[in-house]
Amino acid sequence: MANYTASDVKALREKSGAGMMDCKSALDEANGDIEKAFEVLRLKGLKGVSKREGRSTSNGLVVARVDGGRAMLLELACETDFVAKAENFVALAEQAADAAFAAGAKDADAALAASAGGKSVADAITDQAAILGEKVELRRVKVIEAPAVDAYLHRTSRDLPPQVGVLLGYEGSNADVAHDIAVHIAAFSPQYLNRDEVPADVVAKEREIATETARNEGKPEAALEKIVEGRVNGFFKETCLLDQDFAKDNKLSVAKVAEQAGLKLTGFVRFRVGA
Repeated sequence: MANYTASDVKALREKSGAGMMDCKSALDEANGDIEKAFEVLRLKGLKGVSKREGRSTSNGLVVARVDGGRAMLLELACETDFVAKAENFVALAEQAADAAFAAGAKDADAALAASAGGKSVADAITDQAAILGEKVELRRVKVIEAPAVDAYLHRTSRDLPPQVGVLLGYEGSNADVAHDIAVHIAAFSPQYLNRDEVPADVVAKEREIATETARNEGKPEAALEKIVEGRVNGFFKETCLLDQDFAKDNKLSVAKVAEQAGLKLTGFVRFRVGA
């Protein structure tokens, strides 16, 4: 007869993020002791680390840290949405973000090397991955510095942690409009702040595609230049933040909204888990 209850299995699942059968097996081995079962999951998980290396991590969460004009966005990835919402996975992301931000890390490698509770972030992730039974990886870290920064985290599903994160750097005092623009970035996923940031080779390729497309459509040669310029401008409007129509009022561009609010946008970072 099992020396644990369904509530014990539920408690261990919530604590560890491991699957039901793994939790039952661990509780059997630990004679119903949840703490010992947690350690059993960890030890068994460590043995399977190498087997998980080739797995895909398309789930996870994003975490932000802001201190005045310095802010950081961090993505911690895992294999399933079940683990993504597990209590200790969320806690691991918070721990990693705290450690990386305190260490001044500006990329994933520096974040992994940061100290977190007497061990490196990399080791903390390895330990938790063993308990969770999934591949877990700190996929990316970005830092932004500006006179002011707004951070916005968006949940794509109510029962999951944030999977889209935005940092927006700006000059000015209208924090409400800055936040609205950060929300806009989350929804419309611009790739560049303005046209000057678009690499010349990218623009050249868009122009080449627009020209070939217009010719294939049978457009007259005399009209090609105007047609191509219109389509390249359409590309800018789709990919450049300042050119985009503002989410809350599509009669205004983001540039115009920022100007009316006395804001100068200096840069942004946007993460979407798995993208």
